[in-house]
Amino acid sequence: MQEEVENKTLTLVINTSKLTGRTLKSAMSQYLAHRRNKKLNRKQSASVTPRGKQKVKQLVGQGHGVTNMEVSDLAVREFDRFARKYGVDYAIKKERDPPRFLVFFKSQDSGAIEAAMSEYTQSKVRKASRPSVLQKLARFKELVKKPVIDREKRKERER
Repeated sequence: MQEEVENKTLTLVINTSKLTGRTLKSAMSQYLAHRRNKKLNRKQSASVTPRGKQKVKQLVGQGHGVTNMEVSDLAVREFDRFARKYGVDYAIKKERDPPRFLVFFKSQDSGAIEAAMSEYTQSKVRKASRPSVLQKLARFKELVKKPVIDREKRKERER
């Protein structure tokens, strides 16, 4: 294992008709420039602040004010859609006893947080007011079980 670490090799492919010292030097300098750029890009991407759903430590560590709200029932995927729409960064912490969710928010504008939460609650109320597919199916099963009309009367009407 130690020998593999010590004996690192580099494969450099150059497409040329005549290999000279100058072509080898230019190929090596291009490769080194590429490695430098790649290293700089990696450093820049690491400094980008995360957006959307995050961990609580990440959200608090960004240095902006964080507000929280207690929610008893939270559908995270549905809430995520509204949070992305309004550009709200958030983190969720679940507590077991009693079961509840603490949602921590961070946004440039407090109105964005309010708008996201109000739209989310409106969608939850709309979904709660309409009957589910299973409830509709159960109702139709009950209707099918009931006899519609006596069959003898039907036959007389058809004749």
